[in-house]
Amino acid sequence: MLQGTGSDVGKSLLVAGLCRAYANRGMTVRPFKPQNMSNNAAVTSDGGEIGRAQALQALAARQPLTVHMNPVLLKPQSDVGAQVVVQGHVTGNARARDYYAMKAGLLDRVLESFAIVGADADLVLVEGAGSPAEVNLRPADIANMGFAEAAHVPVILVGDIDRGGVIAQIVGTHEVISDADKKHLAGFVINKFRGDASLFDDGMKIICEKTGLKTFGLVPYFADARILPKEDAMALDNREPDSGKAEIVIAVPRLPRIANFDDLDPLAAEPDVRVEIVEMGNALPGDADVVLLAGSKATLSDLRALRETGWDIDIAAHHRRGGLVVGLCGGYQILGRTLSDPDGIEGAPETLDGLGLLDVDTVIGGDKSLVEVSGKEMLTGSDVRGYEMHMGRTMGPDANRPWLTLEGGRTDGAISTDGRVMAGYLHGIFASDEFRHAFLERLRDGRASEIDYAARVDTALDGLAAHLEKHMDLDGVLALAR
Repeated sequence: MLQGTGSDVGKSLLVAGLCRAYANRGMTVRPFKPQNMSNNAAVTSDGGEIGRAQALQALAARQPLTVHMNPVLLKPQSDVGAQVVVQGHVTGNARARDYYAMKAGLLDRVLESFAIVGADADLVLVEGAGSPAEVNLRPADIANMGFAEAAHVPVILVGDIDRGGVIAQIVGTHEVISDADKKHLAGFVINKFRGDASLFDDGMKIICEKTGLKTFGLVPYFADARILPKEDAMALDNREPDSGKAEIVIAVPRLPRIANFDDLDPLAAEPDVRVEIVEMGNALPGDADVVLLAGSKATLSDLRALRETGWDIDIAAHHRRGGLVVGLCGGYQILGRTLSDPDGIEGAPETLDGLGLLDVDTVIGGDKSLVEVSGKEMLTGSDVRGYEMHMGRTMGPDANRPWLTLEGGRTDGAISTDGRVMAGYLHGIFASDEFRHAFLERLRDGRASEIDYAARVDTALDGLAAHLEKHMDLDGVLALAR
């Protein structure tokens, strides 16, 4: 099990790289995360949802997705706390204090999933959440040492030297956890090192002397990590600015509950495209070719935030200038005439006016749609693949001009009468190379793209695996697991 000294220290990518490294050695390896908090999720082959990081790790391990890889997923909402997803399916909403009380009761489900994932595997790589140093949360913990104790799993602690103070990160975490939890700690890894590694030799010795822990490696910063899908919105805070000159600018308003923003990654992978994430309070760029509204975990709340910051005016002006507007899932709902939540799923029951760029109305409710789909995009005739993950139904005249036709004769989405506003529920649509190329060619005056997004991600995972083989003691990690 890899646990971190804090959030965003690189646990998810380390597990992904280790999954690919051991898979490349011919092993059956699977990822596992007892509890995750993220609005970036993926649909599994067994009809549920898990955190996006575990989906990437499963891809790295060359294993099909299952709900048991991430048995507890918390998806933060605005007024009702977090949506609680257990073994792939929504069980309700809970505020932080209520969830804290119910966590211990979820441990049996977590251990059941862990047994299923490991039943015929050579190796299971477990990712912790947050940090075991949050000892105030230890009594009901199921994500870090609480799980390690229950499942009898040895733990490697991950520190992030890039943020500074890594000696204090490791030594401090070791100091504050209980003696009983210290027994689960087998070693540590220092992640994201930049520069001459020999300059930190003394630092490694100090950590070993003060903790008695073994080191499993000093991992240099891996630049191609930017290619891989990110777990949660913290990645947006820490993103590196795009320094290249872009011919195509896609502006994405960063709404408070933005979800499934990995939909943007294939666009950002194109060398002549700049995906500009616009923070609240800033105007949308006037030179944008496309404004894209991404998914949302609290669509009505995000619609209010969009209006409060004035982005509704910016989007209307962009459309009047002839720009394209794209909406994905929650973004689709926001672009319609009205958005209703009669059952109070996201908070108090209410109906809000949407942006009105599509002649459709949405009612939130009913069962959550969780399904992988394929079909064709109507404007280009391109093949598309992806997944649906939404609650609600959208209807209206523009829906009679659907954006997508799906397998089984279904349609999805809507296109405006002028053809410059298009939206639908399909996540992952831009990962379909044929469609993304055709969509961008409209803005490139016919010039073609040759980016194979899936191959690019796979190459990055192989590169990450080779990086870890070089800089970590993978034989020692495997011996520890055995």
